[in-house]
Amino acid sequence: MEERFQVGIITSPHGLRGEVKVYPTTDDPRRFRRLKEVILDTGREERLLEIEGVKFFKQMVILKFRDLDRIEDVEKYRSKSLYVTRKNAVRLQKDEYFVADLIGLHVVDEEGRDVGILKDVITTGANDVYTIEMTDGRELLLPAIKQCILKVDVAEGLMQVHVLEGLLD
Repeated sequence: MEERFQVGIITSPHGLRGEVKVYPTTDDPRRFRRLKEVILDTGREERLLEIEGVKFFKQMVILKFRDLDRIEDVEKYRSKSLYVTRKNAVRLQKDEYFVADLIGLHVVDEEGRDVGILKDVITTGANDVYTIEMTDGRELLLPAIKQCILKVDVAEGLMQVHVLEGLLD
């Protein structure tokens, strides 16, 4: 299981006082209001940054970090990712999972036969769709609905599914 989750990518400085524009990669950008800290991954190192201020502008989040008070302090972080630990991640409801925890799950049908490996999660308006790379090399697009997803055990790395008639045609 993943121990940290990406919540945004710094796109550019905002103004001269050390603020940055962040493209949110979380499904709820308002969550930044509740965050006290994020992990900055520079590619060479990870740095814990304390959030001092949060604003919103269009689809972007404007963040101000403690002790980064000038444009020169944040310019070098352009295109760098921001993460939170599992402890600071949003609380999930029953039958909700982090996408990062689903990727790579071994998928079996209701009789326990190998179907394949979950490779991607596509977010649509109605429900998510799981992309499963089947053992025979084909790709199965399976809707993430109760009729299809019978059991998910992230700790065991297993998902049990029912493939609706017509999905393999």
